[in-house]
Amino acid sequence: MAGIVGIDVGGTFTDLYFSGSAERPHRILKVPTTPQDPSLGLLNALKAAGLEPAELDAILHGTTIATNAVIERKGAKCALVTTKGFRDVLELGRRDRPTMYGLEGTHEPLVARDLRFEVAERLDHEGQVLQPLDVAGLRAIGEALMQRGVESVVIAFLHAYANPSHEQQAREVLAAINPSWELVVATDVVREYYEFERTSTAVVQGYLQPLVARYAKNLARQLSGWGYERDIAIMQSNGGVAPLRQLGARSAYIVRSGPAAGVMAAARLAGEAGFSHIITADMGGTSFDVAVVINGEPKVAEITNLDFRIPLRLPMIDVHTIGAGGGSIAHLDRGGMLLVGPRSAGAVPGPVAYRRGGTEPTVTDANVVLGRIDPGSLMNGSDAALDVAGARAAVERLGRQLGLGLEQTAEAILAVVNQRMAGRIRLMSIERGLDPRDFAMVAFGGAGPLHGGALIREVGISTMLVPLYPGVLCALGCAYADLRYDISQTLERRLDRLAAGELAAIMAGQRRQGQQQLDESQVPIDQTTISHAADMAYAGQIHSLRVVIEPDWDAERLAQAFAQTYQESFGNVLEGMAVVIVNLRTVAVGTRVSVALPRSTAAAGAGVPQPKSRRPVHFNHWYDTPIYDRAALAPGMRFDGPAIIEQSDTTTVVEPAMGVSIDAQGNMLVKVQ
Repeated sequence: MAGIVGIDVGGTFTDLYFSGSAERPHRILKVPTTPQDPSLGLLNALKAAGLEPAELDAILHGTTIATNAVIERKGAKCALVTTKGFRDVLELGRRDRPTMYGLEGTHEPLVARDLRFEVAERLDHEGQVLQPLDVAGLRAIGEALMQRGVESVVIAFLHAYANPSHEQQAREVLAAINPSWELVVATDVVREYYEFERTSTAVVQGYLQPLVARYAKNLARQLSGWGYERDIAIMQSNGGVAPLRQLGARSAYIVRSGPAAGVMAAARLAGEAGFSHIITADMGGTSFDVAVVINGEPKVAEITNLDFRIPLRLPMIDVHTIGAGGGSIAHLDRGGMLLVGPRSAGAVPGPVAYRRGGTEPTVTDANVVLGRIDPGSLMNGSDAALDVAGARAAVERLGRQLGLGLEQTAEAILAVVNQRMAGRIRLMSIERGLDPRDFAMVAFGGAGPLHGGALIREVGISTMLVPLYPGVLCALGCAYADLRYDISQTLERRLDRLAAGELAAIMAGQRRQGQQQLDESQVPIDQTTISHAADMAYAGQIHSLRVVIEPDWDAERLAQAFAQTYQESFGNVLEGMAVVIVNLRTVAVGTRVSVALPRSTAAAGAGVPQPKSRRPVHFNHWYDTPIYDRAALAPGMRFDGPAIIEQSDTTTVVEPAMGVSIDAQGNMLVKVQ
């Protein structure tokens, strides 16, 4: 068996993990991302690793292209065709606002109002036709769209989840007018009710589909030119992968591609280390991502807000992101308060210390000033060491505005960014009724281990786990991810009114659809697992509970399962109330050949390791701090902070009054003493 490559394209760096083979050991590396064409950075990583196409079984890839397109509003010129009277559903949304206490705010929909069109048609909530589709009116809309130069058209009609016939008919009409349009039918993306969320999800798909389809074709062409003709798979937000050729039609599924891979890898590594409850802290060059894993399973969100009033109603690993990374720029607001991020120096020009033209102080520059990053490091991707003098000068300029000295300013930058990240961790734990003391934190990303110690102290988490290769953990997650497809359909039916065999027939259709998608992927899999669940509620309730079910259960067994879940969630049941099945869900997973996790190659040993050097590092004041080589830390070793542990993909900072131990897998466990 040849090797497997996982590649994660981030905002600043493109990370690579090569699983290795009998002939070649595994490899990791980071190269600068190429924002103008992310596929170039991917190819640069493959070439820098010295890999040849013939030695690769598969390439699995995580990307930020969809996320960035939504955030930066750089997607396709997209139109929306909807039911008469529902043109403004994207802007009406829910009764929410962008800031908790503010009464003002702005909303920039992905489809401008002059590209939203209404057509006469109407279904009721059970899918019965009240008014046929006005085909002549739709053709007139199609002719108008031809003059607008749109790339994609989204078709989202009221109550189409109950009967998609009008949406399918509209697609046929518009395809005949212009076959080159990317046509997105809302029920093909998500067949559930909640018109605003369903329409928004379809619009996200239409907004991204031309861009992502072009990216997929370009990437396939680039890799083919390199000589690679095998499978390429893309990480999805649900924690599974899908083949590159399906990427265009699944564009909305990859908006959290890279972060999802990191969470899956962290859950697996932590589980093998004996931690079933973890909080993941992924800090890269531009952002900080947080997720919660309970009993080894990442929390999954059914609705994710990509931006204000842009919800995405698809199953996604529940990752919360803020603009806080190594490249986040420190600046003063209008009131003279110090802020860090969300604006980032990114890959270009990058932090001042990277010598790529950056002039504003960043989090990385503050770490350089405080001695926490090796000044001789080549982490800027070139042969030149870091520009320490430039970083100091940039931080000093900011300090003069604050009236602070050099070290005080650098410490203030780190304190501000750490408080922002700690606040996000509290949001994901304490504000959801979870005690962070019951969790370990897995710190990864290029900057996660730099700040993880400060975060566990601030939040009250007892242990930080730093994997063997934390800087490329998202790439590692891509390398061993399985295929996964989620299928859902709104039913909205009381259990006592279910027709015989109705539920089983729908689930059988969903199983066939899931199996067909797995078969069409053409990615080799070891086995297929198909599971079912239902969103259920008491009649009259707005919110539902997810209940795992089996295809052969009758109404009585379904009611028992719901009652048990309700009892576990709320401590009681509502006797005599009718139970409603809201949505039926099926998950089809194709398990790939398992990729072995990397292990420490150092021989087990006890005692305190020998530092490779020492240098002054600032923790409120300057400490003569031992510097350790991560590769020399063997299972069984223990030592105390302050300490710096260096490796090619990241640096780990151990603060004073913290202890470190190396477990059997080579993970570093950092504890507050």
